[in-house]
Amino acid sequence: MSRTRVVVTGLGTTSPLGGDVASTWEGLLAGRSGVRHLTEEWAADLPVKIAGRIAVEPTDVLERVKARRLDRSAQFALVAAMEAWRDAGLENAVQDHGLDGDRVGVAMASGIGGVTTLLDNYDTLKAKGPRRVSPLAVPMLMANAAAANISLYVGARGAVNTPISACASGNEGIAMAIDQIRLGRADVVVAGGTEAAIHPLPMAAFANMMALSKNDGDPSTVSRPWDTARDGFVLGEGAGVLVLESLEHAQARGARIYAEVLGAGITADSHDIAQPDPEGRGGSRAILRALAESDIDPSAIKHVNAHATSTPLGDIAEGLMLHATLGAGIDDVVVTSTKSMTGHLLGGAGALEAVATVMALHERVSPPTINLDDKDPKVDLDIATTARPLPQGDIAALNNSFGFGGANVAVAFGSF
Repeated sequence: MSRTRVVVTGLGTTSPLGGDVASTWEGLLAGRSGVRHLTEEWAADLPVKIAGRIAVEPTDVLERVKARRLDRSAQFALVAAMEAWRDAGLENAVQDHGLDGDRVGVAMASGIGGVTTLLDNYDTLKAKGPRRVSPLAVPMLMANAAAANISLYVGARGAVNTPISACASGNEGIAMAIDQIRLGRADVVVAGGTEAAIHPLPMAAFANMMALSKNDGDPSTVSRPWDTARDGFVLGEGAGVLVLESLEHAQARGARIYAEVLGAGITADSHDIAQPDPEGRGGSRAILRALAESDIDPSAIKHVNAHATSTPLGDIAEGLMLHATLGAGIDDVVVTSTKSMTGHLLGGAGALEAVATVMALHERVSPPTINLDDKDPKVDLDIATTARPLPQGDIAALNNSFGFGGANVAVAFGSF
């Protein structure tokens, strides 16, 4: 594989904090929570009645007919991809830049895919019979629906992929995009992740396996990574998208560059289907591989957007990983968990957090972690509890994602 330099030229998101990057970033820096009470009738009997609902409904952005043909997860993905594509200056790419669709790819991930379409159509089948099942159900519920619809929007005729690795999926989409560019198969790849799983069945399932917090207090205070009172994650929804390009291609068209994507590491724990390795060995190997592929010294890392979901075991394991991989330099690293504000977007989490990591490097400021009132003494990290300046000069940052099945993905970004 070549050492082709890969850069970020476009960003897009729709999240519990805002319908675009600007509003989401403003909310993150302000330490504002997007977690709310669920007011739907179906939530009344659930053991958990809070979630990070999207701030701006995709039907407010997409054409009505188009939106009706997409699962909610694909709606999120398309909204974020449209913003990222415009942000990269590629809206009229064929006319203005002579962009070759054969050299454009998509790597859009999801942990679950079109689950709301699947479950809603099953309810229709039971209540009204097979003739009332939507003829669009399959193209809406298929896992690659988001990637396919983005490819139609941007005119991508290269590889259109959908990596699925639970909560590490969004970060894996970015890793796959790096590979496509460095293997010479694409000049531009639209990468990220999306999820829309705020539905009674997924919520009941996560709650019954003791993964979700059952704190029934103020919703904005429930997601509390690293705090001694943490008792599980808060489910969120949304999408994050990055436009990645080879540096040569981006410079040739005069693109604005946010940051450089230095490298990625992907590993598996082979420990347990749901619980992390308590020593964090698999995650440590992912971080070390990302550093090795990036060809940087651990001391270059000055910021980490941690996976830190607010689970008792996972938060401690990640702290061990960072100490094991960054060594003495860990004292100079500003760590944050933006899940404290957005909740956990599952397959969309790594991508939304990649957008936040890139913005942190670009703006030289780390978002805070909120609700950290009493830090667990087993976690020895410098965690930002207010927006914190990052150093000037050449620095790098890590974005970590870990998922059920023992999936670990770390992506290293560098200032540009």
